[in-house]
Amino acid sequence: MGSISLFKTFCLEQYKERHHISGKEAFQLFDKNDVLSYLNDCYEPLHTQGAGYIVDDIDEFIRYKKEKHG
Repeated sequence: MGSISLFKTFCLEQYKERHHISGKEAFQLFDKNDVLSYLNDCYEPLHTQGAGYIVDDIDEFIRYKKEKHG
């Protein structure tokens, strides 16, 4: 498994823990909001940050997607 795949898995695990949801729910949310593509595109700056910052960034990205697309 490559570095980016491990990073995406880490992000998914951190997100589900922070929000007290299942892995399936987190994955569905990520899939619906294209979070995995975002994490792929932003891997370089994000992978050096702490878990709290990353989850906050994902939350902000999801909010932006919801506002943009209703």
